[in-house]
Amino acid sequence: MIVPVILSGGSGSRLWPLSRESYPKQLIRMLSDCDSMIQQTWKRLSNLEAVDPPLIICNQQHRFIVAEQMQQCGAEGASIVLEPCGRNTAPAIAAAALIAHRNGDNPTLLVLPADHMVERVGELHQQIKVASHLADQGLLVTFGIVANRPETGYGYIKGGAELLGGGLVLDHFVEKPSPERAKALVSSGDYFWNSGMFMFRAASFLEELASHQPDLLAAVTRAVEGATEDLDFIRLAETEFAASPNISIDYAVMEHTGKGAVVPSDIGWSDVGAWDSLADLQPVDEKGNGGVGDRLLVDCKNSYVHADSRLVAAVGLEGVIVVETDDAVLVADRSRAQQVKEVVALLKKEGRTEALQHRTVYRPWGKYEEIDTSDRFQVKHIRVNPGARLSLQMHHHRAEHWVVVQGTAKVTCGERQFLVSENESTYIPLGEKHCLENPGKIPLDLIEVQSGSYLGEDDIIRFDDIYGRAESERLPGTQNK
Repeated sequence: MIVPVILSGGSGSRLWPLSRESYPKQLIRMLSDCDSMIQQTWKRLSNLEAVDPPLIICNQQHRFIVAEQMQQCGAEGASIVLEPCGRNTAPAIAAAALIAHRNGDNPTLLVLPADHMVERVGELHQQIKVASHLADQGLLVTFGIVANRPETGYGYIKGGAELLGGGLVLDHFVEKPSPERAKALVSSGDYFWNSGMFMFRAASFLEELASHQPDLLAAVTRAVEGATEDLDFIRLAETEFAASPNISIDYAVMEHTGKGAVVPSDIGWSDVGAWDSLADLQPVDEKGNGGVGDRLLVDCKNSYVHADSRLVAAVGLEGVIVVETDDAVLVADRSRAQQVKEVVALLKKEGRTEALQHRTVYRPWGKYEEIDTSDRFQVKHIRVNPGARLSLQMHHHRAEHWVVVQGTAKVTCGERQFLVSENESTYIPLGEKHCLENPGKIPLDLIEVQSGSYLGEDDIIRFDDIYGRAESERLPGTQNK
């Protein structure tokens, strides 16, 4: 059987401001009106024979969104493994292999990043069959993308001698090259883009890991052995996983193994790593301009304009990227799209929440949107899904007013429990234990007005939470209801 391992731990910083740390690109409908990128990743495999439910590795703060999206796209039985901290791809894949192998099973693991684009899915299926045959021989297979242009944003792989049944011996890797070096690699015809997709038997990978990275394997083994399960999640032991080296699978294993193979793949692949690569995947007008949303372009060429929440008008742009969201605007030279991550680094350095979250923030019970804020008040639109409820909590420095605009709210305020219907309101005094629940069949929408001397989200004491959330999971500046 094939067990897909979907890696969903990235933050997508080069696609800021659309991609944020709390809601990264793999969870966004970047290239589809219907499915996010992680959903598309799973759906590419749904027609393959002998494929088990996926094993998904993700950041613990994304777990409820990932679980909901997997349920929406029919990935019944998916296992979601939570990384307590980011340690790159080698520890993540090691955890997946140990979990898949812990009952003595030895499935074939198909490792796929959650944020890639594949146009020719049928061709991908053919290459998976070739790779599966090689994996059965104990080889560690990577998918090498047939390079159709010089690209400095990707690493490269050189293929060697042909293997029986398809594929090539993996010769060596090349780091992201200079423009001149990239041209030479592509012209030679011997090099492929490094896709970051792999296929191997669980035991084969663990054997190579034991040979080349014994300390990493030991740390991740302890993390898996100490893992706990709550709801549908597997939580790796934090201290043990954090002791693992921060290293990619390429550096840890693939560059050292004598059992590496590469399967050349011409599948219409892109890692959608930055705004220029996203623009290349979308239709353009007669002047080479692309984009989405409400936009007006006058005398623009080869530019990309993304309008998320309002009209964006551009005049006389050439080779420029403009991305608008409800709280930020990015303007960048198209040739320097990779440097957007430097903006995110500056935002984090300055402690700005725009690096972490949008004004609309998704929670396990629903979502909220920041409407207005000042020193002594905040206004939010809160939506609670049917049957969901927020944690039982209290605040030392703020009171809250709730006005229901749709649905019915079940409110706990101190010792009282009561219903609040549409066009009705209630008041939660400072220091009072309180809880909000939607007992109905339709979404509950309400306006929350917070007032007080301090409105930071670290002013919260949580007494009970049906979602098993801990205080340590909160990001600075985020709603922790």
